[in-house]
Amino acid sequence: MAHFYVGGKYVGEPGKEYMDGAMYVELWVPKQVRQPYPIVMFHGNGQTGAVWQQTPDGRPGWAYYLIDQGYVVYMVDYPARGRSPYVPSVDGQLGMRTATELEQIWTAPATSGGDFPRKNKYTQWPSNSPKKGMVGDPVFDNFIKGQMQFVGNQDKLAVPAGIALLDAIGKPVILLTHSQGGGIGFDVAEARSHYIAGMVSIEPGGPQIGTVDTAKVAYTRTNPSSWGLTTNKYEFDPPINSPAELKTHLEPSERPGDEVGCYMQDAPVHKLVHFQNMRILSMSAEGTYHRVFDACIPKWLNQAGAKDDFVRLEDVGIHGNMHEMFLDRNSDEVIKFIDNWLRKNINTKAVSGTR
Repeated sequence: MAHFYVGGKYVGEPGKEYMDGAMYVELWVPKQVRQPYPIVMFHGNGQTGAVWQQTPDGRPGWAYYLIDQGYVVYMVDYPARGRSPYVPSVDGQLGMRTATELEQIWTAPATSGGDFPRKNKYTQWPSNSPKKGMVGDPVFDNFIKGQMQFVGNQDKLAVPAGIALLDAIGKPVILLTHSQGGGIGFDVAEARSHYIAGMVSIEPGGPQIGTVDTAKVAYTRTNPSSWGLTTNKYEFDPPINSPAELKTHLEPSERPGDEVGCYMQDAPVHKLVHFQNMRILSMSAEGTYHRVFDACIPKWLNQAGAKDDFVRLEDVGIHGNMHEMFLDRNSDEVIKFIDNWLRKNINTKAVSGTR
């Protein structure tokens, strides 16, 4: 195990400089490296890299499983969070989720007032407490201690640092991202596609074009500044100079009442230059509020030339999970599925040199 920092720059007046934008990276190396590509793990909002290391009930996290399978693993704390420096005068105001918000969207949506269609499907919180998933549940009380403050525009700091990390590694990696880390990962992949062997995208922030009310399963507005995956610029073929040139239409929902329809490009489709044939595994849990829109980013990517396998976990026999599936009672089932997909679709490509 080792750690280091990447990215960052000096800010402030001469004699009053601060280091801003640097990112903490933790490196785990197995005794015997048996997999061809390292895994770089980007966490979600309010989290740090510690979320991959242990579940709130004390079981080994996904990082330990990956090490046991022979992967080199990199975990980060985004700039301005956790073990990475935060400069108040530059990075802006901090936000933080309340215990009630965490209960409603993640840990106890069915009993604490959550408002999304699949809230009753969540069954895998790792506790048997009468207060399961809520304040007073020892597992929840442990979980909330690891919830961190966050800045409003995290990608401005995290994307340059993520690019710096891939440059420091200097060879192809597998990006494994969660939630907020999804958009950050897409932006990093856009800038350094030659370092991307493949991606695992767990319920990335979205959807790609509009804002969704998950309680009503409906769009509240479109986002005219979106380049499709995020509001940062992407290279398309045929080329465009503005997101306004991406003409889209809303397709009807395949699962009305459960999932929104998705915005897709009108013909002729502009292809994502740096995502052509990129192998991606996108995943959505059975009991997540994200299910309302999780299908849309994979559809967008596939239309634009990527090869994104979108998996609803219940369709592969993994039931009852929430947005943070790596913390759930059956978290090992999920990472085993990911590992098997990587071995079949990514790791085997290392020999042939194909993506």
